[in-house]
Amino acid sequence: MAAATESTPWIAMYHSVGDCSEDPYRVTVTPDRLDHQLSWLRRRGLRGVSVSALLAAPSREGLVGLTFDDGYADFLDHALPALTRHGFGATLFVLPGRLGGDNAWDPLGPRKPLLTADGIREAADAGVEIGSHGMTHLDLTRADDITLKSEVVESRATLEELTGAPVSGFCYPYGTLDQRAVDTVRDAGYTYACAIDPGGINGPLALPRVHIGQHDTAVRLYLKYRLHRLRRRPVEGI
Repeated sequence: MAAATESTPWIAMYHSVGDCSEDPYRVTVTPDRLDHQLSWLRRRGLRGVSVSALLAAPSREGLVGLTFDDGYADFLDHALPALTRHGFGATLFVLPGRLGGDNAWDPLGPRKPLLTADGIREAADAGVEIGSHGMTHLDLTRADDITLKSEVVESRATLEELTGAPVSGFCYPYGTLDQRAVDTVRDAGYTYACAIDPGGINGPLALPRVHIGQHDTAVRLYLKYRLHRLRRRPVEGI
C-alpha cells in the first residue's frame, strides 16, 4: 500500500475506548476493536505516532498520527495499554477546565468520566503528547472574543503548569473552526491544531483528520486510508 503523501498526513481521530453499547454520537470503540485497528496498521507497515512527532519527522512515510479527543478516563484503562503493546505513540487532547468531570456537553448517552490532573500527568509520563481541547469543550465559532481567548490561551497555560512541559497542539471542539479561532490559536503560541474537515482553511493550524469508530474493520480502514490520500488536498506549510 502506498503511504499518504508527504504533504497530506494521515491523522486518525479517536475519543473514548470502552463499552459502546450506548453510543449515540459514535465516539466509542471497544478495547478489542482498538487493538484490531492498531494491529491492522502494524501489518501494513504503518506506525502510530503523536501529531508533533508526525509533523517533525524527516519523512512521514509509514507514519499515522493517532489522536484521542476529550481526555476520557478510560484512556488510561484501555487505550494506553494497547498503544504500549504495539509500540505506538499518540496525542491526547484534554480539557483542563473539566478535570475529573464528565462529558456534560453531550446531552444524549451515558456520562463518561474525564481524566483528573493526576491522570493527565500519568499519560504524559508514559510518553503521550498532551494537547489542549480548550478549557470546557465550547464551539469556538460561537464564542465571544473574551471567551474564545480564555478557552485557547488559559487551557495551554494550565496544561503546561500541570505537566511541566510545553503544549504545542490544539484541537477544535466539535471540529469547528473559522479564521477568528485559527488566528487566536496562532496568537496563543500553538504550532499546530487539529480539526475534522477544515473546509477552505488550510495550514498546520487546520489539520484534517479521519474519524475512526467501532464499525471500522479492516476493509473500512483500508478505504478510509485510500480515500483520505485521494481526496484530501495537500496541507500548506508542513
